[in-house]
Amino acid sequence: MSTKNKIKNSVSSSSYFLGIDGFVNYANATIEKLTENAKLNWYKLIELSNKKNGAKPTKKFLKQSKEIINEIGYEKFKSIVVRDWIEFVIILEPTEIRSMNFYNTKQLLSSKNINAFKAFVWMCSNFHDKITLQNLAALAEKCYKKIPGKSSMASSLGNACVYALYKSRGLEGISYLSNLKIKVKQKSCKNTINKYLLDSAKAKGISIHEIEDIALPQFKLENASKKVFFEEYIANIFIERIGKTSVQWIRPDGKIQKSIPAFIKNNYADKLKKTKAEIKKITQSLSAQKERIDLMFRLNRTLEYEHFHSYFFEHGLMSFLSKKLIWNIHQNNNKIAAFYFENNWFDSNKNVIKVNSNAQFSLWHPALEAVLEIKKWRDLLMDLEVKQPIKQAFREVYILTEAEVNTTTYSNRMAAHILKQFQFNALAKNRNWEYKLMGTWDGGYESYAELLIKEHNLKAEYWVAGIDVADDYSDSGIWRYISTDQVRFIDIESNEVAELIDVPPIVFSEVMRDVDLFVGVASVGNDPNWEDSGGQPFFRDYWQSYSFGNLSETAKIRKEILTGLLPRLKIKNVATLKDKFLIVKGKLRTYKIHIGSTNILMEPNDEYLCIVSDRGGKTKNQKVFLPFEGDEGLSIIISKAFMLAEDDKITDTSITSQILRV
Repeated sequence: MSTKNKIKNSVSSSSYFLGIDGFVNYANATIEKLTENAKLNWYKLIELSNKKNGAKPTKKFLKQSKEIINEIGYEKFKSIVVRDWIEFVIILEPTEIRSMNFYNTKQLLSSKNINAFKAFVWMCSNFHDKITLQNLAALAEKCYKKIPGKSSMASSLGNACVYALYKSRGLEGISYLSNLKIKVKQKSCKNTINKYLLDSAKAKGISIHEIEDIALPQFKLENASKKVFFEEYIANIFIERIGKTSVQWIRPDGKIQKSIPAFIKNNYADKLKKTKAEIKKITQSLSAQKERIDLMFRLNRTLEYEHFHSYFFEHGLMSFLSKKLIWNIHQNNNKIAAFYFENNWFDSNKNVIKVNSNAQFSLWHPALEAVLEIKKWRDLLMDLEVKQPIKQAFREVYILTEAEVNTTTYSNRMAAHILKQFQFNALAKNRNWEYKLMGTWDGGYESYAELLIKEHNLKAEYWVAGIDVADDYSDSGIWRYISTDQVRFIDIESNEVAELIDVPPIVFSEVMRDVDLFVGVASVGNDPNWEDSGGQPFFRDYWQSYSFGNLSETAKIRKEILTGLLPRLKIKNVATLKDKFLIVKGKLRTYKIHIGSTNILMEPNDEYLCIVSDRGGKTKNQKVFLPFEGDEGLSIIISKAFMLAEDDKITDTSITSQILRV
C-alpha cells in the first residue's frame, strides 16, 4: 500500500481541528500544505489533542505527545505551533455571539478548539526559548482579558499557558508569571498564577516574593542602559522613564541619529527585530515592577544585604527604581532612613551614611515618620530635582482621626461619594482589590470591595451601594453609578471586625490611600461635563460640593508641591495659591483652578469654565520638574495654568466662547 493510501486510511474527522471559529480553517490548511509523510504525525497530534481535556496534562499525554514531536522535529513543531498558530490566535479578533442572557459576548475559540489548542500549549512546556515563553505570556494575557458576560475570554487556555510557563526550565518563565500576576485582574486567573508561583517558590525553599525578585531578568542592562553592536553601528538603549525605553543610534563616525540607519535595516533585519522586541519587554517589565514595588509598602518586607544588592540595587532593571527611593537601613541595632545619590548614602540632613555588609533594608514610609522629618525629605528631593518613579516622599499619609477613634471599628471618611461604577471596578482591581459589579438583579444593590492583606492577617472592606436613578444602568443591567459608605477591617482568623486603633499605621494609611484614589479618580465630581446632570438635584449638589470642596490628602500633597514649584515657573508673576485654589490671572479673566478636582471657576462671578482633557492645544508643562511620576491631576493643573495665563492666545472656540461670555 502506498504512503498516500496509508495516510488516507488513518485519517478520521478527529485528525482535524473541529470547532467553528476563526482558527479552524487556518490551522487545518497549514497541515494540508505539508508533504504526505509529514501530515501523518500532525494528524496523530491533533487526534491526541481532540481527545484531551482537564485542567492539567497527564504524564501519559506529555510522554505520547513528546514522542510524536520528536518525529516531527522540535524546530518544525515550534515553527508551526509557536510562531504560527499561537501568534495567529494572539492577534485573532474574537467572534461576537449571542448569550443566554440576551446580550452580546465574545468568543476567542469554540469550546472544541479551546480543548485541542490547550493541549498544544501544554506540549510547549518542552521548550524554554525566549520566543516560546514570550508568545505563551502574550496568549495568556489575551485569554485572561475580561469580556461581557464572562470573567475572561478563555481562562482555561490562559491557565494552560501559565502551566507551560511554570514548567519551563530556569526562571525566565517565572518572570513572565510575575508580570502576568500584576496585569491580570480576575480573581480566579490571578489565583492560578499565584499557585504556580508559590509551588515554584516552595520547590526552591524561598518565599513567593523572593522568587519573583530572583526571576526578574536583567536584560544585560547596567544602570538601566546597554549597548547593542551592529558591526560599527551602536544602538544605545536606555530607560528614560516608566513606560518609555529609548534608543540612540550611533554611527561609525560617532554622530547620533534618531532614525534607524539604513545599513542596519538592510543587513541586520532579524537582529533589529529581536532588539525591538527586547526593548518592548524592558518597558513592560519595568512598568510591572513599578506596581510590584508600590504594593510592597503593604508587605513591610525586610531585605538582607546580599539579596537587596543583587536583586534591587545593582540589578540592571530594578536599579532604575531602587536607586531613586528612600530606604530604611537596619544595622548596629539601629534604623536610619537614607537615599543614594552620587555614589553615597545620605540621610535627610545630607550626612553620609556608611552601610555595613550585614545591614538590612526596608522601604521607608512617611506614615511612621514625624512631620518635620517628612518635610526634610521632600525639600531634599526637590532641591536635588530627583524624580521618584513611585510616590514615596510625597506619599499621602492617613492617620486615624478623632472621629475614627470614636467610631472604633469603621471610618466614614470616604463615605457619601458618587462614583462611576465601571471606573471604580477597574481602579479597585488594578490595586488588587476584589469587587463584583452591582446591578438590577436580586442582591445587586449593596456590596463591598475587599482587599486581602495576608501578611497582617487582615481584610479591608469598602462598602458601596447601587444608585437607582431614572433607570440609569447598562444594557446588561449594571448600575452606572454607586454611592460609597464605610471602610472597615476584618481579622481573618476570627472573622471579627477589627478596631481601627489595632490596625498597623502603614496598613491603615495604604488602604485609605487606595480608597481615596478610587474616589479621586472615579467620582463624578471630576467630570467637567457633570454640571449638566440630567436634572437630578442630588447629583448636581454633590458635583458642586466635590468639585470645589475641601481638599483630599492627595490634593493637599499637590498644594505642597505647587507651593515649592510656583517660584520656579514662568507663570510665577500671575499665579498664586489661595485656600483650595491655584489662582491664575490671565489677560482676559482671572481663574480659580481647584487643586483637588482640577475644575475651574472664572472671576468675578465664579462662573464655571469647562475644559475637557486634551482641549486647548498641546500642554505646556512638559519640562516642569515634578518630584514623582503618576499624578495626572497635578500635570493637568499645571497645564491648565500655563494655558490660562495666556488666555488671549487660546483658539479653541469651545473654551473662548465661555471666557468671552458676558
